[in-house]
Amino acid sequence: MSSPFIQIHPDDNVAVAIRDVPSGTEDSGQVFEEIPMGHKAALTGITVGEKIVKYGFPIGVATADIPPGAHIHAHNMATGLGSDTELTWTPPASESPEQTGSVPTFMGYRRPDGRAATRNEIWVINTVACVNVASQQIAFRAQREFNPEVCGIDGIHAFTHPYGCSQLGDDLGLTRKVLSALVRHPNAAGVLIIGLGCENNTLKSFLEEVGALDSNRVKFFNAQQVGDEIEHGLEMVRELVTYAADFKREPIPASELVLGMKCGGSDGFSGITANPLVGRVAERLTNWGGTAVLTEVPEMFGAEAPLFSRCDSQETFDGAVAMVNNFKDYFRRHDEPIYENPSPGNKDGGITTLEEKSLGCIQKGGRAAVKQIEPYGGTAKPALGGLCLIEAPGNDGVSCTALAAAGVHCILFTTGRGTPLGVPVPTMKIASNSSLAERKPGWIDFNAGVLLESGNDTESTTSALMEKVLAVASGEPARNEINCFREITIWKQGVTL
Repeated sequence: MSSPFIQIHPDDNVAVAIRDVPSGTEDSGQVFEEIPMGHKAALTGITVGEKIVKYGFPIGVATADIPPGAHIHAHNMATGLGSDTELTWTPPASESPEQTGSVPTFMGYRRPDGRAATRNEIWVINTVACVNVASQQIAFRAQREFNPEVCGIDGIHAFTHPYGCSQLGDDLGLTRKVLSALVRHPNAAGVLIIGLGCENNTLKSFLEEVGALDSNRVKFFNAQQVGDEIEHGLEMVRELVTYAADFKREPIPASELVLGMKCGGSDGFSGITANPLVGRVAERLTNWGGTAVLTEVPEMFGAEAPLFSRCDSQETFDGAVAMVNNFKDYFRRHDEPIYENPSPGNKDGGITTLEEKSLGCIQKGGRAAVKQIEPYGGTAKPALGGLCLIEAPGNDGVSCTALAAAGVHCILFTTGRGTPLGVPVPTMKIASNSSLAERKPGWIDFNAGVLLESGNDTESTTSALMEKVLAVASGEPARNEINCFREITIWKQGVTL
C-alpha cells in the first residue's frame, strides 16, 4: 500500500496524513501515533522552542518536546509570529514564463468601453436598506417577465444590504465605494439604482462616486419621489433589458479575464491540492497577460516573505507591506489579537496556526509576479500580466464581495470543508478532497482531491480546471448560480447613528 503521508517540501520536518492513520502504523521505518486525515505528523524529533516547518517555511514553534511519529497540532505547537512585518525588497530574478501554448478564447461580451464581460445581466442596486424589499420585488417580477433565453440576457438580480443610512465618514465612504464599483462591473449590462430619498448615502452623492454614466445602461430614482416604486422600477428594467439584448457573445482572448482567487473552510489538504492547483491557473492566466486577484490580508500574515518577494517594484513592495501592517493596526484599534486565526473548522481539518494557513493560502497566486496593490473597494487592472492584491478581511462574504467589486469575472473558491456561498459573479467551488466533492456535489464545481489519487498529474488537472473556467466564462453556470446563491457583504468599519 502507498504511504499514508505526504511531505510537501524536502525541508519540512512534518508530513500530512492523506487518510486516517491508526496508531501503530509503520511507514518508512517509523511508527506513528494516530493521525487524523489532513493533520500533521513529526518526521523527526522536535525539541521545545524549535521551529516546525511545512511548505519549506516555519509554521510555528513546538511548545513541548515532540518525538518522531507524534501528532502535531494545537496541543504541542503555537504561532511564532511577532508584531509588524519588517522586510526588505530585493528585485526578483527574471523568470521566463512557462510556455503554455497559444492563448485560448472564451465566448464573452464586449462592452462599448472595450471591456470584456462573462455575463449579460441586469443588476438592481439600492443605496440604502430601506428599499431592500422594493429592489427584491422588482428583480423577482422582472425575472418572471423576461425569459433570458428569449430576451437575450443572462439574468436579473438584486444585491441588497443593511447599510446606507446612519453611517458616517469612512464607513459610509466604503459602502459607497463598493456599491459604485458593482455598478461599474462589466458583467452588468444594465443597472437600476434605487434610493429612498432621505438616507445618508444620498442618490446624488452616490452617483458622484459612480462617475460618468451611460443613460442607456444606468437608470435611477428615489422611491419617495414616485407613486408606485415597484411599477416605476419595472418600467426602467424593461428599458435596460431592451438595451442589454443587443449584446451577443463573441470570442474574446482569455488574456482579458480577471479571476479572483479565494479560499474558505480550508483543511489540511487545501495547501496541497486545491490552492496550488488554482495557483497554476493563476500562472497560466498571468503568463497570457491576464489578471489574477488575491485578498484575505490576515491570511497573508506569516507568509509575507515568499509572497512579497515577487513584487515587481519597490513601490509595489512598500504598498504590500503597508497594507499588511495597516491591517494589523486595525486589529489593535479594536483591542483584538492579531493572530486569532484559524477558525474551528480549519483546526478540525488539520490547520494549527495562522502561518500554516497563510502559507497554504498564498499558493492560490502561484509564482505570478505581484504588480498591483489596491485598497478595499479598489479595481484590478485588466491585462495586468500578474497579481493584484486587494485589501479585505478573510471573511468569505466580505472578501468575495471585494473581489467582485474589484471587477473579477469569476472567483475560484477553494474549500476543504464546503460552502454554498456565492456573490454577483460566478463563484466556483474547488474541493481540496474527494470526500467533500462526493458528499456535496450540489456545491462543488471541480474536485482537486484527485491530485491525491494515482494517475492524476498536475498538468492535466490544471488544464481540466482551466477548461472549466473558460466554460463558465462562456456561460456555463457555476453551482452558486444554479443554486441562486448570489449575495453581497459590505465591510462594516464605523459607528452607527
